[in-house]
Amino acid sequence: MSSDGQDMRGPVRLDSRDADFDARMDALLAWEGVSDANIQKSVDDIIHAVRHRGDDALVEFSRRFDRVSATSMSDLTLDVDRLAAAYRNLPEEQRQALDASAERIRAYHEHQRTEGWQYTEADGTVLGQKVTPLDSVGVYVPGGKAAYPSSVLMNVMPAHVAGVSELVMVVPTPDDEVNELVLAAAYVSGVTKVFAIGGAQAVAALAYGTETVPCVDKIVGPGNIYVATAKRAVFGQCGIDMIAGPSEILVVSDGGTDPDWLAMDLFSQAEHDELAQAIFISWDDAHIDAVEKSIYKQLPTMPRKQIISTSLGDRGALIKVADKEEAIQLINRIAPEHLELSVGDPDEWLGSIRHAGAIFMGRYTAEALGDYCAGPNHVLPTSGTARFSSPLSVYDFQKRSSIIKCSAEGADKLGRIASVMAHGESLTAHARSAENRLKR
Repeated sequence: MSSDGQDMRGPVRLDSRDADFDARMDALLAWEGVSDANIQKSVDDIIHAVRHRGDDALVEFSRRFDRVSATSMSDLTLDVDRLAAAYRNLPEEQRQALDASAERIRAYHEHQRTEGWQYTEADGTVLGQKVTPLDSVGVYVPGGKAAYPSSVLMNVMPAHVAGVSELVMVVPTPDDEVNELVLAAAYVSGVTKVFAIGGAQAVAALAYGTETVPCVDKIVGPGNIYVATAKRAVFGQCGIDMIAGPSEILVVSDGGTDPDWLAMDLFSQAEHDELAQAIFISWDDAHIDAVEKSIYKQLPTMPRKQIISTSLGDRGALIKVADKEEAIQLINRIAPEHLELSVGDPDEWLGSIRHAGAIFMGRYTAEALGDYCAGPNHVLPTSGTARFSSPLSVYDFQKRSSIIKCSAEGADKLGRIASVMAHGESLTAHARSAENRLKR
């Protein structure tokens, strides 16, 4: 019972030996992120308006949805000098933390830089790959109460490292409230343009362009269901990073980690929103009991206790498994966004983990460190998509072109193969095009 008299809810207890365990796990992991028809219709109308009315539609929607006082796009445009001022005016401690986080994120992503390559075959034919950064990227950053400077760093820095020349940020400013730390993060990251717009209208502007907002090659960054729906709708006109679901954490412990630490690790994701998911796995009954006790002990002290309580109560779980091997099977089944291996020798586990967005290894590696300053990107696949997706990276902001340069001998060799293949597909022009280069 919390101090304000409201009941605090905790995660459900599950045991892998129970007959209905698989069914309960399926229900626990079920997540439907598809928009309903009303949201889809609203988003389609907004995109249509932005495509046909441009800046006027952006100003109208910003006034209606974000209650801003702007009368033109000039009122919603922030230049680099404004970003620099936000950075300079930060308290010293915040500025140092921002700089340190940015540098660590930059350094990590520098290791992901790739160069093109070529090789020459015996007959002189050259094959290879050319790596080129995207020309422009749009970064959506949530505004208002959900203002995340860390999101700016994580979305912009890999694009900057990749060599993207135009980095456009959109961030809503409800009731004309501007988050100075977000602007400072944009400055540190190398953002070139900022527009104080949000929602589906901002996504539409980045995808199609307006008189003021340039269209971009790819849109990245988190947002609400309207933003996610709009990103899905404009995919094809430009690229997108992913359609992300609620935040998730899966913590596995062998019984040797402080239960208070583990409970707080679960809270760290549950406090994001009511739909977030926090799951704990162990084969030690007494340890599970201790973590559960710590949850109820610490929960009333949390400022966001109601959000945490709802998240844990609706989507959280404490799961008893038989042993390490069964824990690994469950990890790969869940394919979590964040995986904490809070065990004595996490390196022994690593080779068996096939599906996870980010893996935090050992008792001292809290997932929260990855959210801000460890270095690897915190934009991660959710809702089981770690089975086929990867964290946001420099690779997402580069494209690769194949290089083919035939010598006369190579054209003869390849042409004879291509001719046979083309005739087999009844594509005569293909065959003759290849045959024209054959040695007579």
